[in-house]
Amino acid sequence: QVHVVESGGGLVQPGGSLRLSCAASGTPFSIYRAEWHRQAPGKERELVASTTRGDSRNYVDSVKGRFTISSDNAENTVFLLMNSLKVEDTAVYYCNVTIGGKAYWGQGTQVTVSS
Repeated sequence: QVHVVESGGGLVQPGGSLRLSCAASGTPFSIYRAEWHRQAPGKERELVASTTRGDSRNYVDSVKGRFTISSDNAENTVFLLMNSLKVEDTAVYYCNVTIGGKAYWGQGTQVTVSS
């Protein structure tokens, strides 16, 4: 059974940084595609960043130049480095990974940007 666990969220001041991790276990297959989504209170979930086979990377305009998605294939883990955080980045962040042709969601990790 595949397990996907996010970690790294927390409370940070505006301008600060956080690195989120998304680790997949219970499978012999590598992550083919990884996505980071976020959902703020009262808003729809939005796709923030994605990477396919660790090569191509795409970002929503609001995070370009501030967020970086990366992966460690040996550890089957995906990261989201978030710099220059803004209050409007506050949300629950979820990862979605495609492994062996199936997509799996993590449970989410809270990111709060506040002074």
